[in-house]
Amino acid sequence: MIAGGSIPALDLSVYDVLKKTSQELPDNIAYEYLGHSETYRSFVEQVDVLSLHLRKMGVRQGDKVIICLPNCPQALISFYALSRLGAISVMVHPLSSKSEIEFFIKDSGSKIAVTLARFADNFPEVDSIEGFDTLIVASPVDMMPALSRGLAKLFSKESRMPKGPLGPGRITWKDMMKQDVGQVDQSMPHIAADDPASILYTGGTTGRNKGAVHSSTSFNSTSMGMIELSGVLGEGTTMLANMPMFHGFGLCTCVHLPVCIGLRIILVPTFTLESLADIITKKQVNYLAGVPTLFEKLFVDEYLRNKDLSFIKGIFCGGDSISIDSKARIDKFLKDHGCGTFIRLGYGCTECLTATAITPKFEERPGSVGVPIPGFAFKIADVETAAEVPDGETGEICINGPSVMMEYYNNPEETAMTLKTHDDGKVWLHTGDVGIIKDGFIYFTNRIKRIIITSGYNVYPSQIEHVLNQHPYVDSSCVIGVPDPLRGTKVKAVLVLKPGIEQSDEVMDSISQYVKETTSAYAKPREYEVVDSLPRTKLGKVDYRALEAKECGTEDQKQ
Repeated sequence: MIAGGSIPALDLSVYDVLKKTSQELPDNIAYEYLGHSETYRSFVEQVDVLSLHLRKMGVRQGDKVIICLPNCPQALISFYALSRLGAISVMVHPLSSKSEIEFFIKDSGSKIAVTLARFADNFPEVDSIEGFDTLIVASPVDMMPALSRGLAKLFSKESRMPKGPLGPGRITWKDMMKQDVGQVDQSMPHIAADDPASILYTGGTTGRNKGAVHSSTSFNSTSMGMIELSGVLGEGTTMLANMPMFHGFGLCTCVHLPVCIGLRIILVPTFTLESLADIITKKQVNYLAGVPTLFEKLFVDEYLRNKDLSFIKGIFCGGDSISIDSKARIDKFLKDHGCGTFIRLGYGCTECLTATAITPKFEERPGSVGVPIPGFAFKIADVETAAEVPDGETGEICINGPSVMMEYYNNPEETAMTLKTHDDGKVWLHTGDVGIIKDGFIYFTNRIKRIIITSGYNVYPSQIEHVLNQHPYVDSSCVIGVPDPLRGTKVKAVLVLKPGIEQSDEVMDSISQYVKETTSAYAKPREYEVVDSLPRTKLGKVDYRALEAKECGTEDQKQ
């Protein structure tokens, strides 16, 4: 077991943390959105006003409210306003399907939802689900006093509100904010740091949607631990919020962490690689967070040719694995462009909100995801017995710390499978990930559920993918198990070839021979398929489940 030491916790609700920052640093810019900015003084005023409107609409302590928005001011303000009321924000991806949104409403018991006009048709009629009575329909530009001609053109479709009445139980954000709240009770309940603050949905270790319930302590402890270990405090003023707020990575790392210390949050609702590179350089962004695929595509000369990147103080990468070679290439690009830092890898999951381990500021180990942040402990447990294994041996990654979820909402069976009390009397999160601890550093290797059992042997797809990705002809790969009458399951590799490389017998023979020379015979792929691109999840991870479903003919079926 390894632990990250201790750090004083903020024993406050997330709203009270914002309030504290607004009192200490009132004139700091809190957020910037499409060129419009608000100070921490005005930001907390916006939050306070919205909380009164929500109270007038019947929101009380313990109620659940869905926030189904991109990274825009309404999402930011709603999150903290709900905390002030003691209500629980339910964070939902705006591109969720109708059936998914219906599930989230029913599962969480949400009474109100806020979304953009373009996504409103995916929501059911109010009162069609018991307890769901109001849909707030917003525009991306509701919170802006004026738009330049260029921004108006950019958002011409997205900002257009539907003509005519919205229907029963539906109200526009602007109309809601025009209502008189002078008679609304302005006294607020005391909200403890350990009260539930937010529900974030995850497939977890079983692939089924479950709502991980997090308290304000989750957000505060993770933010302060990352600040301490990463050295963020005092080195910069701006954090890019391009990671979506419906996910713990974006909500905590890109939003609440900056709020804790008064940084400027640059909200990015949508982007191309070109536009993101332009924002980073023009705004001289100090801190970035993202998934490996983003940084692999962003840090190339195509977008940042001859740019000085010395203003970047921290780059935090998580959400998926990145190869040692890819990281080395990105780090070299950064160094060649004047950047004094390197990509800092992290490890976490929705059940522990976001990263609970990151690469320390002045030390890294190739292939490692770092060390525990202050307040957290990691151990590697035997997959079958849950007994701790010695350093250097493979097993399931388990985490203990203040950001471990309270529960899966209304799902005690799944909660009991994931949160387990060990012999030390502490509750440990069983992540469903395979890894090792070596010399105080954590190494993630694979998802337990991704183990392929072929002819009785265990094959770890990520290990084969790592080998494949080293081949000069291979751009990316995904290894899956497919049904096989002889072996039960056989190993198949799905490949994307590098630009300029055409599929041929010579190319495929080179790849298969390379794998044969570097991989155990039982683990080598028995089948190869070349595709133009690999399917991705909404967070940019390779969607291996989609490939497996395609092989089984279940790609159109729900999990």
